[in-house]
Amino acid sequence: MATDDPPDAESRRLAEEARREQNWKRWGPYLSERQWGTVREDYSQDGSSWESFPHEHARARAYRWGEDGLLGICDRQGRLCFALALWNGRDPILKERLFGLTNTQGNHGEDVKEYYFYLDSTPTHSYVKALYKYPQRAFPYEQLVEENRRRGPEEPEYELMDAGVFEENRYFDIFAEYAKGGPNDILIRITVANRGPEAAPLHLLPTLWFKNSWSWGREGESYWPKPQIKANGPGEIVAEHATLGIFRLAAEPLPGQSEAQFLFTENETNFEQLFGQPNHSPYVKDAFHRYVVDADAHAVNPEVVGTKAAACYPLTIPAGETLSLRLRLFLEDEAPPEPFGETFERIFAQRIQEADSFYNKTAADLLPPEELRVMRQACAGLLWSKQFYHLGLADWFVGDPTHPHSDGRYPRNRDWKQHLYNRDVISMPDKWEYPWYATWDLAFHMIPMAKLDPDFAKEQLLLFMREWYMHPNGALPAYEFGLSDVNPPMHAWACWRVYKLSAPKGERDHRFLARAFHKLLLNFTWWVNRKDADGRNIFGGGFLGLDNIGIFDRSQPLPTGGKLEQADATAWMAFYSGTMLSMALELASVDPAYEDIASKFFEHFVAIADAMNQVGGSGLWDEQDGFYYDQIRLCECAEAEGKPVPLKVRSLVGLIPLVAVEILDQPIIERLPGFARRMRWFIENRPELARQITCLRPEDGHNRMLLAIPSRERLERILGYLLDENEFLSPYGIRSLSRIHKDRPYTFRVDGEEYKVEYVPGESNTRQFGGNSNWRGPVWFPVNYLLIEALERYHHFYGDSLQVEFPTGSGRKLNLLEVARQLSSRLVHIFTPDASGYCPWHGKTQCFATDPHWQDLTLFHEYFHGETGRGVGASHQTGWTALVARFLFGTHAGIVLSSAK
Repeated sequence: MATDDPPDAESRRLAEEARREQNWKRWGPYLSERQWGTVREDYSQDGSSWESFPHEHARARAYRWGEDGLLGICDRQGRLCFALALWNGRDPILKERLFGLTNTQGNHGEDVKEYYFYLDSTPTHSYVKALYKYPQRAFPYEQLVEENRRRGPEEPEYELMDAGVFEENRYFDIFAEYAKGGPNDILIRITVANRGPEAAPLHLLPTLWFKNSWSWGREGESYWPKPQIKANGPGEIVAEHATLGIFRLAAEPLPGQSEAQFLFTENETNFEQLFGQPNHSPYVKDAFHRYVVDADAHAVNPEVVGTKAAACYPLTIPAGETLSLRLRLFLEDEAPPEPFGETFERIFAQRIQEADSFYNKTAADLLPPEELRVMRQACAGLLWSKQFYHLGLADWFVGDPTHPHSDGRYPRNRDWKQHLYNRDVISMPDKWEYPWYATWDLAFHMIPMAKLDPDFAKEQLLLFMREWYMHPNGALPAYEFGLSDVNPPMHAWACWRVYKLSAPKGERDHRFLARAFHKLLLNFTWWVNRKDADGRNIFGGGFLGLDNIGIFDRSQPLPTGGKLEQADATAWMAFYSGTMLSMALELASVDPAYEDIASKFFEHFVAIADAMNQVGGSGLWDEQDGFYYDQIRLCECAEAEGKPVPLKVRSLVGLIPLVAVEILDQPIIERLPGFARRMRWFIENRPELARQITCLRPEDGHNRMLLAIPSRERLERILGYLLDENEFLSPYGIRSLSRIHKDRPYTFRVDGEEYKVEYVPGESNTRQFGGNSNWRGPVWFPVNYLLIEALERYHHFYGDSLQVEFPTGSGRKLNLLEVARQLSSRLVHIFTPDASGYCPWHGKTQCFATDPHWQDLTLFHEYFHGETGRGVGASHQTGWTALVARFLFGTHAGIVLSSAK
């Protein structure tokens, strides 16, 4: 998308950023929408992060490791932040951040209870736009908590829409737009539309503040001297920071005003209110709330100086009317001749046109308008979900001398504290429910990112393998709740795909691939040494990102004793081996030294495939059912070997083996004589393992070798389940658990206890893993993406010689490429409207289909109901659900997802 010649303006900015000629990404929507309730801010002794720093504290308590705000931006190190604050005259608090339920409050776990939408963003954030829908009635904070607390896991969640606050359209649409006049010149336009039937009041406070780095009693790189914001003449303030420089914020007055009024306070904790201790300053973080909501004129600093300031606009918006306000944040040394006027509007119009050009140049002729809109909002959500993340575990464990709860830290992540130091802009799954990175999520994020911003995609993947992220033992950090938890090893696949997707005109970045490969060797070795308990090439690993898909928590000791041998963990390792083989062969094309390591991964793949496919208790294949299952190997008192017990749940666990498929072309092998010679020796001397290799001869139409776990016969048997509408095939993609378990739950009994897995197509009905994710029936984009990519690769090998019924039992035969396209279309269908404007993701929320102020808006949920396609889980997880953008291109342009050839 960003590599056409001649390049468009946004692509030129990306090139200037990559060459370090211009710092176009210095500012962006890197500000979190929730910092409260995170592990970073948890100073408790029991690790209860949600209770340690609740939403009720957020307006009055300074954060230690980050900031949050409403539709805001900040610099790439989170030093200076800008966001909106609002008050409708009825709310009990000034709205400065999004509200949601904590994990213990929600009947399905933590959940944001707001309506907001990311509408646009370019990769350099030269233009970004978002929308927040703010009710004119009192925001029902207590009602949302109490009603959801009352409801059980079998009941639907109680949403803001259910509370009736949007009835009669009594709400404001508040649009925040940012356009860059230069890397340090941000034009801001805030547009407020009253959708209601009557004039309504609104206090609008565009707020600028510094992250608190001075109150913690510590020194070092992250603890800058105290900065300052002060008045700088009519309608303007100046913000001075030791490392950021001097920035000015100009605010346009309202019609009839001579200048905008500014309020000032300190971004410091109100210790007196929260902890009964003296405040460091009489002017504290919640001053603007007290000034506006409580009408306390003494709350703000009359000396017009502080570390937090806001322009205060008391508005009354007539019914159906719209009002726009303009501000401009710029580096003092690069001050524009005039902040507003004709130039302001011209720059805004130009940046919008450039954003249109960037997205339209490859998509406009391929996608219908409704799909182009979905693609663009998916990309916007992905780009808005880049955020500044700061956590230094050594400092976190020591605590802060001035903090009232700095002693006795909960020992979470203690084995990472010697090295982990994160202070970067990172692609997040979600800026509210998941305001922290997750390594396997990020791997999927980088697939669509590779077409938007290939340099950022590569930088992100390499970042997680740098020594201040990767553990010295080779493990990659999972996420802040448990850095040592084990995610599926997707990093190699993401590096390999980004390497191919980001190659402009065939020029591939071998340096990137080599840098990634060397670090991945460490991680692969960690997996082999830590997760293959008996050295049999059968792997464990824990829950592996699939939360509650198992009978019990796979990360904990088994209630049966013994060991769990996992079909998905073992298949992931075959997948890892095959990907490393392909990477090594690619690198060997320019450096023969890689041929040796290619041979190692070739043999490793074959050994894992052989171990999985053994029949009769040694492997994970069930010949009777024609499916791969986890199994428990029970310990027997006097024997080294235990008795395997298969756990016959038909789930994604048994479909992951399909994903481990690589194709080796004979011409490539012949150009690598060392690898070719060792491969021939292996095939001739290890026939018991070589049987895992499918090889079609030249007379069959090509000369390729297929490395895959299932044989052709086993592949066809598994596809019979995959494409059966009574099993995995949903109208909206592949379910995570077979539908047969709706009427036939799988039950496992041991020591008088019963463990059960049943088909649950929507929200989880258990509290396992917090209850906010469910892998027992819904459709998830990431694994669907991998399965579709695998089908394309199988077709590349088998061609039309392999055709299957689609759906199973229909008598309609398709080749596997046609099947892949059918599955892609089902996933895209979740977001495409029918003649009435209804999309499956809407569920029962009718306004998205019928109301002109809602119907062009899209939410990209964490996962989707296995029967209806309704959006479920985190409502803004545009990270891996942004994969829909890749499906859209593949559906209309015939582009294979694997980009393998």
